[in-house]
Amino acid sequence: MTDLERRIDQGTGREPADIVLKGGRFFDLVTGELVASDIAICGETVVGTCGDYRGREEIDISGRIVVPGFIDTHLHIESSLVTPHEFDRCVLPYGVTTVICDPHEIANVLGTEGIQFFLDSALETIMDIRVQLSSCVPATHLETSGADLPIERLLPFRSHPKVIGLAEFMNFPGVIHKDPVCMAKLEAFQGGHIDGHSPLLSGNDLNGYLSAGIRTDHECTTATEALEKIRKGMHILVREGSVSKDLHALMPILTERLSPFLALCTDDRNPLDIAEQGHLDYMIREAIRNGVDPVAVYRAASISAARAFGLRDRGLVAPGWRADLVVIDSLENCKAEMVFAAGRRVTDELFATRAPVAPVGLDSVKARIVKAADFGVPVTEGETPVIGVLPGKIITEHRRYRLPTSGNQTAVDLDRDIIKVAVIERHGKNGNHANGFVQGFGLKRGAIASTVGHDSHNICVVGVSEDDMALAANRLGEIKGGFVVVDGGKVTGEIALPVAGLMSLEPYETVRDTLHHLRLAAYALGTTLQEPFLQVAFLPLPVIPHLKISDRGMVDVDKFMLLG
Repeated sequence: MTDLERRIDQGTGREPADIVLKGGRFFDLVTGELVASDIAICGETVVGTCGDYRGREEIDISGRIVVPGFIDTHLHIESSLVTPHEFDRCVLPYGVTTVICDPHEIANVLGTEGIQFFLDSALETIMDIRVQLSSCVPATHLETSGADLPIERLLPFRSHPKVIGLAEFMNFPGVIHKDPVCMAKLEAFQGGHIDGHSPLLSGNDLNGYLSAGIRTDHECTTATEALEKIRKGMHILVREGSVSKDLHALMPILTERLSPFLALCTDDRNPLDIAEQGHLDYMIREAIRNGVDPVAVYRAASISAARAFGLRDRGLVAPGWRADLVVIDSLENCKAEMVFAAGRRVTDELFATRAPVAPVGLDSVKARIVKAADFGVPVTEGETPVIGVLPGKIITEHRRYRLPTSGNQTAVDLDRDIIKVAVIERHGKNGNHANGFVQGFGLKRGAIASTVGHDSHNICVVGVSEDDMALAANRLGEIKGGFVVVDGGKVTGEIALPVAGLMSLEPYETVRDTLHHLRLAAYALGTTLQEPFLQVAFLPLPVIPHLKISDRGMVDVDKFMLLG
C-alpha cells in the first residue's frame, strides 16, 4: 500500500491512524474558533479532524489546545552561537517547527563552504530548516570580508531541496541604481522568492526596490513604515530578537485584518534569551498580553508565514496538511507541552537519530597580534565623530563631540559615556585596523571584544583601557573566536566560538550557562545594555542618520561612520 493510500484509509477511518491526539481542542485559524476534536496523524500528515478516530497510538491531551507549528521567517542561526544541530535541539521544543535561515554570517567568513555546511546540517535536523542563499557577500565594499559570492557561486545551490530563494537583499541602493552585480543576482531569481531588507526606505525608492520582485521585509521599526510597505504588497516580518526589538512598536498592525500579510521572526537571538523568555512563543504571549487578538498573532506565526514563503503544505491543523503541531496549555500562555515535527513526537531520543555534520572554519581567526598603542586616536581639530548606540536597536546614530585629550591623543570621556571602539581585520587578508569612539555602553573600565562583527565579522572591541582592549583582541585569536571580557588586565569571562569564529562546538546548555557568566562579567564593567555582546557585534554596521541615495548607487560616504 502506498503512502497516499494509507493516508486516505486512515483519514476515512477505514484503518486506525498512526497517532491520534484525543480529548483536546484545536485552534481553527480560518474561523478563529476552538474546535473540540480528535486529531489523526498518518506518517508526516494530519489526516483527520472534526471527528472521532482510532489510533495505533492514542495520546490523551484533555484540556489542551493544538496549534500549527510556528515558523520563524527570518533568522541567522549563527547568532544563536550554536551549530544548526544544537539550534534544532534548543528551539524545536518551544514549538518552532520550521525556520527560514540566511547563512549570511558564515558565508561572509567562509563563502560556499559555510553555505554547504548549513545545507548538509538542514538535511539531518528534525526541525525543517530552509535556507535562503546569501545575497550580499561581501555586505559592503567598505569593509573586508572573508569571502566573495557572485551569482556564479550561488547558482549551483539553487536546486538544493532545502533552498527556498535569495536571502535578504541588503544593498537596496544597489537595487535602485541597477548595480550590475545586484542585477545579476536579481535576474537569476526572478520568479522565485527574494527576501527583502530595506530599513527606512519609502516613496518612489521603495517602489523601485519592490519592482525588482522583492516581497518581504523584517526591518520595519514603526507601524507607519510597515503600513506603507504592506500597502505596496510587502509581507512584513515582525522582528523580536536579542538586540532588535520591534514587536511593541509594530503591535498596532498585528490585527486580524492585516494578519494575512504578517509573519514573525527573531533575526538574531541567543540561547540565554531563549532560556529566559522563549522564542516565537514569547512573541505570541507578549502580543496577546498587550491586547493583540490571538487569531492574528497565531496566523502570523504559522499560516501567513507559510504562504509568504510558498510553503503550501503547512500552517493549519487540517487534513492533508503537514503534521507540524504544538500542544499548548492555553492560547494566552502558549507553553508548548508537546511538539510534533512532520508527525514525529519531539523527544531526546528523536534528536539522537540525527547524523552528525563535521564543523567547518575552525581556523578562521587570522588577526595579527595587537598592542595598546595600536588603539590610539590622534588629536584633530574640531569635533570627533562618535557612534551613538540605541538600546534595543541595531540602528545607530552619527554623533559629534569635542573630546578630552591626553598629549597628542584623543581620550575617552566617561562622564558622557564615550569610550573607544576598534575593528581589526581577522580573515588574514590585509591586517587593517581602525579606531573610533562609541557612546551608550556605560562601561567604566575594561574591554569587551568579539569576532562576531556584522556583517563582515572582523574583530570588534570596545573599551576604556587600551591595554585591556589589546588583551581582549589577542585572546580571541587564542580561543579561535568568540567573546571576551577583560577587567584590569585579567580575562574575567569568555566563550570560544571556533566554528568560523561564530558558533560553539558545545551543547546549547553549556553556551547558555557561559553566556550568563559573560553577561555578569560585562555588567561588572558598568554596561547598562541588556545584550552587550550582540550590541558590540552590530557596531561595525554603517551609521546612516539621514538616508540619502546618491547617483552612484551608494549611500553618500559622508553619512557613514564605518570603522573597518
